Formats: sequence, structure tokens, C-alpha cells
Amino acid sequence: MIMMLLVSVAMSAPAMAASVTNKDGDTQVLVIVEDGSRMEVALEPGSTETICPSGCFVTLPNGDRMALNGGEEVEIQGGAASVK
Repeated sequence: MIMMLLVSVAMSAPAMAASVTNKDGDTQVLVIVEDGSRMEVALEPGSTETICPSGCFVTLPNGDRMALNGGEEVEIQGGAASVK
């Protein structure tokens, strides 16, 4: 009974991931560090990716770094990011 309740609560919790949209005309590569793991994500022009479901650090193409907690909407334009 308790296990069913825990599963139900976990499934009803909304996913809190960040979304990143590339509004540039060129592919942009982000470096993401999440839970100690590093990966690169290439965003094609006009594409949107969902990243960082449990928070992360992102290095942008222009070298800026930002911390994301999840739930943010990030737009990349001119290699720089703005958070909505």
C-alpha cells in the first residue's frame, strides 16, 4: 500500500527540466555538467532541447556559465543566453 502511494506521488510530480532554444542561424554547442557528468549538446538552428531535469551548470558558446535549477526557458541568440 505504501509503495503504491509513493509511486503515485512520484508519477504525479511535474518534471522540472529546463528548455533551451537556439534562435541563431548557426549550430550552438553547450557544455552541460550534471551530477558530475559532462556532456556536449549541439543545438541546430531553431531547435529546442530539454536539459537538466535535476539542475546543472551550462557553459554557453560565448564562454558564459550559468546554473539551471530546472523549469527555466533559455534562448540563445548571438552566442549569448537569456533566461525567460
